[in-house]
Amino acid sequence: MALPSAAQDRDPMLFYDADGVKLRGHLQFGLNAVSESNLFWDLAATTAPGSGFDADTDWLEGYVKPGLSFEYTLDAGAVLYGKLSAVSSYTWGTDAFDTGNTGANTLEEAYLAIRGDLGGGVSYDLSLGPRELSLGTGMLIANGATSGFERGALKFGPRKAWERALIARLTYSNLTGTAFFLDPNELPSTDGGNELAGIDLRFDDPLGGYLGATYVNVLNSNSPYPQAAPGGVGAPSVTPGAREGTNTISLYGKTNPFEGNLRNWVFTGDLAYQWNDDIDLSAWAGRVTAAYTFTQAKWTPTLTLGYQSFSGDDPGTTGLERFDPLYYQGSPSAWATGSKSASTFINSNVNALTLALRVQPTPRDTITLRYAHIRANELNSPIQFGQATRVDINGNVVSGVTDAHLADDLFLEYSRIINRNTFLTAGVSVSVPGTGIDNVVGGSAPIWTGGFINVVFNF
Repeated sequence: MALPSAAQDRDPMLFYDADGVKLRGHLQFGLNAVSESNLFWDLAATTAPGSGFDADTDWLEGYVKPGLSFEYTLDAGAVLYGKLSAVSSYTWGTDAFDTGNTGANTLEEAYLAIRGDLGGGVSYDLSLGPRELSLGTGMLIANGATSGFERGALKFGPRKAWERALIARLTYSNLTGTAFFLDPNELPSTDGGNELAGIDLRFDDPLGGYLGATYVNVLNSNSPYPQAAPGGVGAPSVTPGAREGTNTISLYGKTNPFEGNLRNWVFTGDLAYQWNDDIDLSAWAGRVTAAYTFTQAKWTPTLTLGYQSFSGDDPGTTGLERFDPLYYQGSPSAWATGSKSASTFINSNVNALTLALRVQPTPRDTITLRYAHIRANELNSPIQFGQATRVDINGNVVSGVTDAHLADDLFLEYSRIINRNTFLTAGVSVSVPGTGIDNVVGGSAPIWTGGFINVVFNF
């Protein structure tokens, strides 16, 4: 028996719901208009003057993500479920990485799973096939796929699912254990052959707090690691395949609501340690945040102060101390280091003091102002992959920066829920270069500015 018409009116994407079977369609699509001026503080004019890179550009990007999911309740009570989806994306014009008028059609999700109860309050969920997985706060495992470049839709980043995924979950009361094997959906042009495995253990308190730990091991990888030159003089060395064998363990947590003087405060913390005996790697990273909500004030402002830091390679040692951020969630509300600067510096050899003010004029409207003061942890050491490697005025090859202050970023974002299926987001951002960037160009680097407006439809 097919779905009654009244139910179809409530959810037009629910195609069938009868005899223990649910069949639902999914459709997401969006358009994003972007404008940038003095991209990357126009460093290309100094470090690569012959590249022809245009630091001022505008582009339009879009994507569509159709999908179909099902659920089937077995006689024993377990539920067999799965999903199939794809992404088609394109960029019109030239984007921030000098790539444009290009796009791709790729498989997104294609998994089959089963969930049920084992008795005694224990439940399970087993999944095989490409799908999304984010662990903890998204510090290490979140973004399973890459967009932009030959795939288009750089800013949107519509791809999230891992190319291969085996995920097994056991839950007892408020405790969940997740074991996983993951293969990221990387760009064909830069596929590093990465494969990861690990486990996550998390306790969720009904009041809203949580505490968890994640362990990740890189089983296979062709991805290289850069290392600072001895004393910071010279180009960094590059070790092919160095990521293979890297281990990372992280702890993360969030407080429950407090009473008394700490009412309206929320604190979070993340700490990670990373090692690889094969290449003498020992690295660390962490973040703490403190948020206060003015519950009695108009628009219910929330002010969040945070500090995050990711170790860099010390040029004075023979070991490697550069933190590998793996596959972190790089949005401004998650683990981006700055707004514009996050397009330049990955979460390695950087730290940032951040401040965010969020207000809600109406339940449908949210305005957020973010500020980040960004610095390097190690001087004359790679910040991104060999970032700022150049010849100085004395004819020496150097890398990294000679002053820790990288940039100060401001980002004003407005979000509007137009209806339950339509979302509008617009933003303007500014990045003022610090002394570290100024020293690269040998003067005052220009201020990097930009803005965007997008609309997303989700059914």
